[in-house]
Amino acid sequence: MSRILVTGGAGFIGSHVIAALAGHKHTVRTYDNLSTGHRDAVLYGDLLVGDLADTALLESVMRDFRPDAVMHFAACIEVGESVRDPLKYYRNNAANTINLLSAMERYAVENIIFSSTAAVYGIPATVPISEIQPIRPINPYGQAKAMVEKVLEDASATGRLRYVSLRYFNAAGADPGGKIGERHVPESHLIPLTLKTAKGERQSINVYGTDYPTPDGTCIRDYIHVTDLADAHLRALDHLLQKGGSKALNCGYGHGYSVREVIDAARRVTSIDIPVEAADRRPGDPPALIADSTALRQTLGWTPRHDDLDYIVRTAWEWERKQH
Repeated sequence: MSRILVTGGAGFIGSHVIAALAGHKHTVRTYDNLSTGHRDAVLYGDLLVGDLADTALLESVMRDFRPDAVMHFAACIEVGESVRDPLKYYRNNAANTINLLSAMERYAVENIIFSSTAAVYGIPATVPISEIQPIRPINPYGQAKAMVEKVLEDASATGRLRYVSLRYFNAAGADPGGKIGERHVPESHLIPLTLKTAKGERQSINVYGTDYPTPDGTCIRDYIHVTDLADAHLRALDHLLQKGGSKALNCGYGHGYSVREVIDAARRVTSIDIPVEAADRRPGDPPALIADSTALRQTLGWTPRHDDLDYIVRTAWEWERKQH
């Protein structure tokens, strides 16, 4: 079993990956500044509260823990905020990742799995999106992630680093056991916002744009259950530990659901008639973002187990009902 350093492990996706690592008996240490994560979401292993800007602490972790691999989730994730405060995103998501990579290099830690995003593609030329499509981000969030991917590519060319960059589409759902789930503050994702509306915490759910060139006029996104996404990380880890080559891979199911379809699923699951309000389009929202995940399936042998919208929403609803 291997030693895995997980940055940002107190967040939504990181905490689910830690739970999956626990099931495979890996030794885990989480490194998180808890700015957006939650201490109680780290269900396994040690938690070290620290920031990636603290290079001395980073180096001490590499020296003392000697990880076999790093899983790097720590990042700011709000697209709108990245437009308002781009330096925050370039500093935290790009520069701090270079701090992490420098500490890894100093202590000969060769393997990293990087949380990337479909936002690196910008507005895609064709859908579904394959990894051969050009990288053309349209906001600082996507740009900072694309910058890190380029740094990883160049660093791997030295022979001292191997990476798998996983380009997430829309992670959703929650741990089927109900122990962890999605808790962003502020919340900006469609499924939890819709469910908070069902709980009465919001008056309505906004639909941003009803005139897109899609069957029902609303945006289509590829939703992937967070435990299927966690499984992709474990398979990426095995790939690297077996000396597999560096890769960038899309993480999605290969089909999407519209905003209206998601809201309808939430109505079915909750048996609540969730109120909806039409709102203006948000700048930069593509009509459809759907992954071509062929490479993920072929390279890592990944097969999703929870490719069902109602199941995704049901697990999220079971988690949401526990929140106060």
